[in-house]
Amino acid sequence: MFAKRDILLAAILLLCEWEIAALLLHSMALPQPWEVLADFGGKLLTGKIVDDIIISGLRALAGVALGAATAIPLGLLIGNEPLLQRRISPFIYLLYPIPHVVLLPLVIILFGIGNLSKIVMIALIIFFQILVTTRDAAKDIHQNYLYSLQTLGATKWQLYCHVIVPATLPKILTAMRISIGTAVAILFFVESFATTKGLGYIIMDSWGRANYVALYSGITGMALLGFTLYLLLDRMERYLCPWNHIE
Repeated sequence: MFAKRDILLAAILLLCEWEIAALLLHSMALPQPWEVLADFGGKLLTGKIVDDIIISGLRALAGVALGAATAIPLGLLIGNEPLLQRRISPFIYLLYPIPHVVLLPLVIILFGIGNLSKIVMIALIIFFQILVTTRDAAKDIHQNYLYSLQTLGATKWQLYCHVIVPATLPKILTAMRISIGTAVAILFFVESFATTKGLGYIIMDSWGRANYVALYSGITGMALLGFTLYLLLDRMERYLCPWNHIE
């Protein structure tokens, strides 16, 4: 885990690089960081962007939660049950390579243009990322760990609770951290049309009006949203997997 000062230093260096690039290019398309931060801070204080951040955050959280709630149990079962693995793995190989973002029109037709279609789209895309990682993590558990409990009379449920889930949890949480970046990217895509709320809408609307400071404010909000969700998952891992952080 990086120290807070390291993250702060990295943020300062990025802002300095941004400032230098803005001064060198001297273009309306790349405003200086202080302009963007002032605009973003002003919108936060006046509440103009707060609702959009909350709405985007809830959409992203709901999408990740739905994707994880369906992918994790299925991945654990496929990784540990040979019969399920033989039956379901061919479908994964066929469906995983499909660029699922092209299914957005069908999702909107099925679930409407409201929040549900956006949540389902996020869940659908991150589902396979989490599923494949969970399945592979479950398959990599050495059988000796399972045999040692089975000789003591452990049930299938106890094997999952005391061996399989704890052994796969770090990799599952890693997959969820990776999926956060994907979820935020898809969030921008699904909020770019058929909605008037959310950070994605702000970015596209500002772009259409050539208001580049407001555009970068939306991007800043989206970046902070992804960073916050990433930190939440990092904290969750430190709580759920303390053995991974023993000094």
